[in-house]
Amino acid sequence: MLKKDPIFWWASGIFVLALALFALTHEQLWLSLMIGSYMLRPTLASLGVGRRYLDERQMNIHYRSGNIGFAVMIIACIIFAIKLSAENNHDFEMFITAIIIGLAAKGLFNVILVKNFRETAPKIIIAVGLLVALFASLDAGSFIGVIMSILPGLAIVGIGLLARKYPRVIGLIIIVVAMASIIFILGIRKGWGQIITAVVIGIPLLIAGWSLFKEDKSEIEPASAA
Repeated sequence: MLKKDPIFWWASGIFVLALALFALTHEQLWLSLMIGSYMLRPTLASLGVGRRYLDERQMNIHYRSGNIGFAVMIIACIIFAIKLSAENNHDFEMFITAIIIGLAAKGLFNVILVKNFRETAPKIIIAVGLLVALFASLDAGSFIGVIMSILPGLAIVGIGLLARKYPRVIGLIIIVVAMASIIFILGIRKGWGQIITAVVIGIPLLIAGWSLFKEDKSEIEPASAA
């Protein structure tokens, strides 16, 4: 028992703290801490921290179980969203937002952890542009309205396509676009919906813009080898 690694003891401490909060206050923070204690080890392993405390079999199990759990959560959110939408309950938008955030976070970390910054930045920009075009088209009525509403998203896609040829110039443009988008979205009306939209659109664009100023491994290694 005493040979457990530090991550085990940190997770155990968070778990005990969650139980204490539940017993004393009954506040919802205890549930967040409970989830944190369970997710601590796989999250650190995914970020490359504490991998020495995991063997290859454990890594494979965490990878497979994490993907299965993520898929189950997305399916559950879809089912709940459909049910609430059928009941004309607008709370279904919260589940749609959760789906978008989950998929965006997974896709974003998939490209960030590769560390080929300039190669992955255009993919992030194009994905955000398509996401903007998709959601803008949902509120448009006529065909002309759809075309007009998706133009900003398609413009972002076009910028993303040029990112590989002009990385630093596009990086600067994307950072400006990201900041302007965040200010514009939050300026319309302050609320959780706007904050989440600003984060989902602005943060990936800022990361992509910053990544275009970084050099890929493929660009660094030949120079160092020479």
